[in-house]
Amino acid sequence: MNHTADIKKLPRQFLPEDFTVTTWDNLEPYFKNLLDRPINSNADLEKWLYDMSELEAVVSEDACWRQIKMTCDTENKTLEEAFVFFVTQIQPQIQPYADKLNKKLVESPFVAKLDQQKYFTYLRSVRKSIELFREENIPLQSELAVLAQQFGTIAGKMTVEVNGKEYTLQQASKFLESHDRSLRESVYRKINERRLQDKDALNDLYTQLIQKRHQVAKNAGFDNYRDYKFKELGRFDYTKEDCFQFHEAVKQHVLPLVNIINERKKKKLNLTSLRPWDSEAEPEGVAPLNPFSTGNELLEKSIECFDQVHPFFADCLRKMSEMKRLDLDSRKGKAPGGYNCPLAETGAPFIFMNAAGQMSDVTTMVHEGGHAVHSFLAHPLELTSFKEYPMEIAEVASMSMELFSMDAWDVFFTKEEDLIRAKEHQLERVITIFPWIATIDKFQHWVYENPTHTVEERSAKWMEILNEFSSNVVDWEGLEGYRTYAWQRQLHLFEVPLYYIEYGIAQLGAIGLWMQFRKDKTAAINNYMTSLQLGGTKTLPELYKAAGLVFNFSPDYIKQLMQFVKGEMDKLNVHP
Repeated sequence: MNHTADIKKLPRQFLPEDFTVTTWDNLEPYFKNLLDRPINSNADLEKWLYDMSELEAVVSEDACWRQIKMTCDTENKTLEEAFVFFVTQIQPQIQPYADKLNKKLVESPFVAKLDQQKYFTYLRSVRKSIELFREENIPLQSELAVLAQQFGTIAGKMTVEVNGKEYTLQQASKFLESHDRSLRESVYRKINERRLQDKDALNDLYTQLIQKRHQVAKNAGFDNYRDYKFKELGRFDYTKEDCFQFHEAVKQHVLPLVNIINERKKKKLNLTSLRPWDSEAEPEGVAPLNPFSTGNELLEKSIECFDQVHPFFADCLRKMSEMKRLDLDSRKGKAPGGYNCPLAETGAPFIFMNAAGQMSDVTTMVHEGGHAVHSFLAHPLELTSFKEYPMEIAEVASMSMELFSMDAWDVFFTKEEDLIRAKEHQLERVITIFPWIATIDKFQHWVYENPTHTVEERSAKWMEILNEFSSNVVDWEGLEGYRTYAWQRQLHLFEVPLYYIEYGIAQLGAIGLWMQFRKDKTAAINNYMTSLQLGGTKTLPELYKAAGLVFNFSPDYIKQLMQFVKGEMDKLNVHP
């Protein structure tokens, strides 16, 4: 399978090469052209689709850059204003045109003559957009886009002082790996105390978001925002009942493994009581893992690592580096978290993260690197809409890369014992992430089914769900004040509502691909690339099938995959 990361900006046929999005007035003529243009043949329709695709790519990339620049520097008011201008002055003007263009497409007599297999998922998505569109939701959606970004601004300002030096919360979390237990506890409390300072601001922000989202759903004829969002996210292939089944399967088949992992940690650290600040720690005399020092070193080592898995993967990172599509180091004023942002016109995506020299940063880098590879593989598809793939396959791309790359982690860890610890850390994370996914997902179902709840009811429900999925080995005594607001650290709740179950579904897919990889590395990577290059042109079950996977998250299937991961941990002599 030959692929090249020598990605090229799409040549423009419809818009001038030097065109940039500045105001609605300079953009509207292109939408008007598409709306007014007669379509009298199959060839006319195909040309119309290509021109619309080009316009979508230009607008999408412009919007993405505004968001990228703002998250890289949340304290720069000019960058924030540029983003806000787009979502309040340009995006709302586009939406009515997008709806009219969608209707023009589906009402064209020539749409029946398109290749129905090639255009099936695209046309299904267009019809869904027509069904959901409401003029009265336009101002609400632009208000929501501005509000959601306030989370990054609030969180980006959070710092703590440790040993007389200021750290972002991401940087400070490195101290939780220290063998000095009193330092760990002190830093854990400082981080949580700092979060509590903004608890009311974040509660108020979330309440506003919930109310506006509920209104959007009501306007579109839905009982609640959860049902609306399932439709908007294109969840054609599973239901809320499937999500509830997933929650139960996690309780049955994953939590027992989490308890075993925690018992082992307690024993390794020789503790009578395992506290939350002990989860990343190593015993006295064992230094924390130190895979890299700077963002540049992380990038160089990641390229070397990817080269061993498949040269194309490394080429993608090299191309991004050459195009300055990476911002990796943690610093004050930078939004929290990490992401890979596809850029529809120029093709090479942008990776943003907050690296602080920890093992978890390696995981984030290879994870976002998997997303980047997906962006490169899907870019040659003809239409911008074809490149918009479902999140349940997008996260398979990233999570599989975490597992595939483990065989090449010796570039980060030269000592055998460090390499084993790193792999142990990764496999523990593969298991321990499921209860948190189930917690966040179940919480969101409740939040949007009960949109008029009070802040007190929200806290009580959160604690009930959190306890349901918490390990009984960890001692949380006296920490209820912190735990009550633990949901506030999850940016998805604020910025990408109801998006989180995808990580659980995709982790199952990633484990399935890793099972293939263990049997036949070449076949597994071929399956991986075959599926990803399809973008969003197939249904979710078809995309999974192309990767040699089944789209399944039943309790029996989850049990089977958990047993495989446990077996891999046994091989490292680190069970469970």
